[in-house]
Amino acid sequence: MPEANVTPRVWVLDAYRSGEKTQVRALAQGLGWPYEIKTLRYRKKEIRTTLFRGRDLRGVDLPASDPLSAPWPDLVISMGMRNEPVARWIKDQSGGRTRLVFLGRLWADPAHFDLVITTPQYRVPDRPNVLRNALPLHPLTPERLEVARAHWAPKLAHLPRPYLTLNIGGPSGPYAFGARASARLLRDTMALAQARGASLLISSSARTPPEAIAAFAAQTDVPMQLYRFRPNDPENPYLGFLAIADEIIVTADSISMLSEAYATGKPVHMFDLGAGTLSMRHDALVAIGERAQARALARHDPDRPDLSLGALAYRALMRWGWKHLSRDISQMHLRLARSGRMTWLGEPVRPASDTPAPSDMARALDRINALMGRS
Repeated sequence: MPEANVTPRVWVLDAYRSGEKTQVRALAQGLGWPYEIKTLRYRKKEIRTTLFRGRDLRGVDLPASDPLSAPWPDLVISMGMRNEPVARWIKDQSGGRTRLVFLGRLWADPAHFDLVITTPQYRVPDRPNVLRNALPLHPLTPERLEVARAHWAPKLAHLPRPYLTLNIGGPSGPYAFGARASARLLRDTMALAQARGASLLISSSARTPPEAIAAFAAQTDVPMQLYRFRPNDPENPYLGFLAIADEIIVTADSISMLSEAYATGKPVHMFDLGAGTLSMRHDALVAIGERAQARALARHDPDRPDLSLGALAYRALMRWGWKHLSRDISQMHLRLARSGRMTWLGEPVRPASDTPAPSDMARALDRINALMGRS
């Protein structure tokens, strides 16, 4: 490790999914040390490292990637299955000096890493070097939200308050998101907006199905600003919509969006993509053994879920396959709903718990500072 008065050299092995990129960069920014982002490209046909979780660069397209060479970093932050062997290879090249911090789901044994920061939907075993946070890390701070609010509030002043922000994700794992879910989302969002006398601020994402966007684009009963997602758009109003919202609705497929909505301190409503026995609420109750309550919930649900082969296959994998291959986001939903931090869309808002939630970012930063001998 570097001396206490020497700034550590930090590499971020960039993630290859949008939500994961947000998490690793948020953690690196939170540390306050300079860091270098290493963008990697991967070989599509390399399966040895992928299957056996080695400690090499066989899965990396080296000519198309950023260079990985000495001087080796003091700290590597990363996330994603393909980056596990790369991080371990870097530690080997440094003679074991580099500290490895890995986020999210881990495929190799946690013993190969110095710190694993994960959340309840991933089945990472309990170890002294595993930190379980309540929600994924994010870069939202009161200062960033205030900047976004100042930028977007004048642009949306023509819409009457209060503001009801809706962030729409897309199909995820065992939950399909098609015409039926889109129709329910429109119905339940409109009901809340009309009950509040609110204007709608709607953000779509890269995964949002066209049916959902079309459903809201066609409505004329409630004042609305609808943003259709565009990659790398500097005028994406996502943060602004969060900052000026009075209440927020988030489709519950995205734990990252739920985490960012929670960070605003506003009331948050989760939209259940499924229905009946294929609903998120049903899955959460089954997971904790409350099967009678789950059956009652399904029996009285008049809605029908969307179906897709991919979602049904994922559901079968969760039930009968190797548990490590899937994630169970229903565990996150249950904790959020029962803590009073969030409520399901259509249900009465519950009072929040009197016990403040711990800062996940603060806990992560404390552990890393201790790891680097700076606590």
